[in-house]
Amino acid sequence: MDVSFLGGPHPQRGVGVVAPFDFALDRELWRWVPDDVSLHLTRTPFVPVEVGLDLARLVSEHETLGDAVRALNAVAPEVVAHACTSGSFVGGVAGERAMCEAMTRAGALPSLTTSGALLAALEELGARRVALVTPYTVSVTESLEEYLAETGITVTERALMGLTRHIWKVPYRDVADMARRAARGAADALFISCTNLPTYDVIPQLEAELRMPVISANQVTMWAALRQLGTRAVGPYQRLIDQAARRGPVLPEEQEGWA
Repeated sequence: MDVSFLGGPHPQRGVGVVAPFDFALDRELWRWVPDDVSLHLTRTPFVPVEVGLDLARLVSEHETLGDAVRALNAVAPEVVAHACTSGSFVGGVAGERAMCEAMTRAGALPSLTTSGALLAALEELGARRVALVTPYTVSVTESLEEYLAETGITVTERALMGLTRHIWKVPYRDVADMARRAARGAADALFISCTNLPTYDVIPQLEAELRMPVISANQVTMWAALRQLGTRAVGPYQRLIDQAARRGPVLPEEQEGWA
């Protein structure tokens, strides 16, 4: 069969992603990505440590980041993202900036982190009072609050799960329940933390129900990386990436695909 008329695959632009060794949601990241962009993922080395502040520091060490970015250089991405919320907020604002600088030195290309992307997303939405949902322990959640406080962002309420492993197994039902608890305060937006926590399908439902922007770790990471390329993330009724969604809520039953 002659397939020469197809002309080969379409050109792709690349986003490099450095993820923790236990990251399990590759497929979720891809759902925000347009067809002309490819993700190139690499993982940090395994360490026998449960999810907590120690692990956050280990997966964000500059030497580890440098090695990961140098491996990604082989496929020549245009931007590289460190996809880990706790790993990028554990050192505070200065620590997050130093991580970006370390990745840029290793790859000579623009670099960003999930926590840096979070701040950019909150600025985009004009949000200064934020409700938090995290799967973390109290100490890790408090570290996130301290990071936000450094930039003048107030946490109005929080809901957390205290997990130290298998975060990717948390069902949407539990994420939505935590969001409802956290949204009881007067917040401008709600942030669901941790790149290993599934969120893609629950965002439209929560935005309609809670009447506020709902953003998540994976969402802001892909939004920021794709914006760096001059293109847009894709996704149904998500205020961060869809200007039409910012004009007013849509009830879940009115959204295509919701039953």
